[in-house]
Amino acid sequence: MTLYLHGVGHFHPDIEITNRFLEELDIGTSESWIVERVGIHSRRTTLPLDYIRSTRNRDPRAASEAAVYDTAELGRRAAERALERAGIGPEDVGLVLAGGCASDLSTPAEACEIAGRLGVDAPALDVGSACTSFLAQLSLLSKMRAEALPEFVLLVVQEAMTRSVCYDDRSTAVLFGDAAAAAVVSSRAPAAARVVHADIASDPSAADKVRIPRLGHFVQEGRAVQLFAIRKSLEALARLESARGEDGRPLHLVGHQANLRVLQAVCERAGVGAERHHTNVAHYGNTGAASAPSVLSQAWDRFRPGDDVALVGVGAGLTWGGALVRFEAAA
Repeated sequence: MTLYLHGVGHFHPDIEITNRFLEELDIGTSESWIVERVGIHSRRTTLPLDYIRSTRNRDPRAASEAAVYDTAELGRRAAERALERAGIGPEDVGLVLAGGCASDLSTPAEACEIAGRLGVDAPALDVGSACTSFLAQLSLLSKMRAEALPEFVLLVVQEAMTRSVCYDDRSTAVLFGDAAAAAVVSSRAPAAARVVHADIASDPSAADKVRIPRLGHFVQEGRAVQLFAIRKSLEALARLESARGEDGRPLHLVGHQANLRVLQAVCERAGVGAERHHTNVAHYGNTGAASAPSVLSQAWDRFRPGDDVALVGVGAGLTWGGALVRFEAAA
């Protein structure tokens, strides 16, 4: 089934965690160490810097009270931008799907909270697959009958990853930022951008490789996950290239923004030139499920009819997947 992409949106909090700030925490890191290994210069957070400085977020249970925004508010702000770009209002939305790595609410579904704040009166439920949540949402919708869906569906991924970071741990402190992204899709109303293919896959036997316990800190087997990310990103990209069905169209890559060095390794092996590789990890860090769709939103106005954009993601589960977005002349 074809899904038309009517508009995308993103939101990043204003509070910035620079490499200099992390240096001042005296956790054995420096600007040069961080840039050399992961290519990140700064990231955004919902936590006041004084809170991080004084507590190191050793007790993540307190982070939700200290935060400037909750995850639902991040999602609402990204969703408003997506609705504006799509040229529709909350009253036009017939379904809301939300998800991410570590939302504030376990009950009710955070999608309900986001929908309520937007003024959307429609079914709302969570569809989460950690960092691949956006791809999971697209994949799920693409397998449904078009007539079973409402005219417009709102997808939201909202992440406050920094609340799951212990700022005594340099290996995770340097990586994560907070953000949200959203998209308005339709199986009925045509648009200049459409999702040609979307898929999601997982290896549940590796579920212990990346974890965020409820009210706990992020942990992962870093080296194993990095190698997995490169391998599965290349596999996902190869599947999207097979699904293109046309030659001669420029192919742009938007990967999961976990680590700039990993993304560069994927591009080198896949033969993707720098002019067609879109990123934001250097200035926003790894924003979980919001990473790739937030890049798509930031670059949205740069894509032209004839462009194909490959969204590729990897994440906990372990999961991986992709979506191919094709830009054509508006009808």
